[in-house]
Amino acid sequence: MPERETAVTTVSNILSQRDLEFLLYEWLDVESLTARPRFAEHSRETFDAFLQVSAQIAEREFATHNKRGDTEEPRFADGKAHVIPEVKAALTAFNESGLLAGGLDAEDGGLQLPHVVHRACFAWFQAANIATSAYPMLTMGNANLLRTYAAPEHVARFVAPMVEGRFTGTMCLSEPQAGSSLSDVTTRAVPAGDGTYRITGSKMWISGGDHELSETIVHLVLARAAGAPPGVKGLSLFIVPKHVVGPDGVPGRRNGVDLVGLNHKMGFRGTTNAALSFTDSEGFLVGEEGRGLAYMFQMMNAARIGVGAGAVALGYTGYLHALAYARERVQGRPVAGKDPAAPPVPIIRHPDVRRMLLASKTYVEGGLALILYAARLVDEQHTGDTAEAAEAALLLDMLTPIVKAWPSRWCLKANDHAIQVHGGYGYTREYPVEQFYRDNRLNPIHEGTDGIQGLDLLGRKVTMRDGAGLSLLVGKIREAAVRAPAELGWMAERLEAGCARLVEVTGKLWSDADPTTALANSTAYLNAAGHLVVAWMWLEQATAAAGREGAFYDGKRLAARYFFAHELPRTTTWFDLLESRDTLLADLDDACL
Repeated sequence: MPERETAVTTVSNILSQRDLEFLLYEWLDVESLTARPRFAEHSRETFDAFLQVSAQIAEREFATHNKRGDTEEPRFADGKAHVIPEVKAALTAFNESGLLAGGLDAEDGGLQLPHVVHRACFAWFQAANIATSAYPMLTMGNANLLRTYAAPEHVARFVAPMVEGRFTGTMCLSEPQAGSSLSDVTTRAVPAGDGTYRITGSKMWISGGDHELSETIVHLVLARAAGAPPGVKGLSLFIVPKHVVGPDGVPGRRNGVDLVGLNHKMGFRGTTNAALSFTDSEGFLVGEEGRGLAYMFQMMNAARIGVGAGAVALGYTGYLHALAYARERVQGRPVAGKDPAAPPVPIIRHPDVRRMLLASKTYVEGGLALILYAARLVDEQHTGDTAEAAEAALLLDMLTPIVKAWPSRWCLKANDHAIQVHGGYGYTREYPVEQFYRDNRLNPIHEGTDGIQGLDLLGRKVTMRDGAGLSLLVGKIREAAVRAPAELGWMAERLEAGCARLVEVTGKLWSDADPTTALANSTAYLNAAGHLVVAWMWLEQATAAAGREGAFYDGKRLAARYFFAHELPRTTTWFDLLESRDTLLADLDDACL
């Protein structure tokens, strides 16, 4: 039996309010955004109010059923998906807070919050209950895509009810035979002659794909219109609601969208994950035929950042739970303490426990900085002047694979450490850290595997526009090194050396334009570039903390020191492998595996 009852999750171990304040106000200077017309109605006070209400709702409505949602996962019965009632109550509280439309225009019923603030608010919900938070995350992404590309009458019919919380939304890309290979999508779309299409096909792995939590579900479906060419250039995007929705926004009869079954995953178990069948379903074309994947990338890229944010949130709450446990759990004595009669000490006094906690701190606080930096770029992209907006868009495009993949790997490592810190209790269900690990293990696969992100980074992003994105990224990192105070000079030098190595290795990989050789070790490239970027995030934080006193700022300096001394050196091995242009993975005979 465990020595105590299941740990209670409170605001103090969901996320760090103090860290959010530091990142938002002392580093990213989010308050300065209120000088821009879009955010003129806001202030530090309104930002803090939304952050506070997010923490309160996350603690009261989301964290309280995180365990039950995991143990009593959705059931498939009578052709429907059934979820525990607490999910509906939590989503209602979330919708009533206004956060569902937090980033939308006021004319669309939104609050016009800066994206960086809205992202920080949503992190509370992801940390408290990643499964329940998936429903509004998908709905917000769906609504934003339709606002950008859909016809005005479709925005009125489908987006307004989503903003009100009446409808939810999904993205339907994968198919049983295709998986991530979207060029092999076979779902068909046939014009009906009245401006609509009839959609027929199967979709798989659809998060939030079916439930009774809303009046209907608005599916965004990739399908191939009649006569379209093969491959991704033949894909179009369609709005396919679960029920036929009239022009007045009222759902009617079922729309030929049937739940075939539910997938049972190791984590995110409270989120329905569906296999769907579309049979002669009424669909509405979004934009133009043949541009479906281009439109879908808006939601996919937002979802990739959302996945990275979720990975950070899960790693962060795991770290905070482990930290609290390590302070309370008494076991063993210091190495120098040989007297068995001496009282045991809290395990946080043991060096290896400190190692795991400090490593975890660098992963989750570095990851949170990366997520919020990316969110700040979104605000620059939408509200900066022309030059600033273009630069922010390019840098965000360059960083997106890292923003998705780095936290998915390294914040998962924080969850691994949290289990280890808890010892034998860590892998029991009486303590929450084993669930955090299972939930987070899905994120290296969600929205494109880490391998796909590596291919995207090395195969597309560093070569686009003759390397303009890579040059911009390296320039930004070097600017941070120049700004660093003298006491951080050794970190700045190591960061400069890492930038030089990144540029050199990238050039050698593409020296003969051979994609097979260049991309054979793209995951190593992703790892190296990711660690370099997070080292940049730590230098930025250490610079912001310079000259400030107190345990919080000492913690930032300590974490930065650890990352540069213990983590950044990992890049040497990755860069050496890449520079060798090793082709083992491309050349091996798979019969040998």
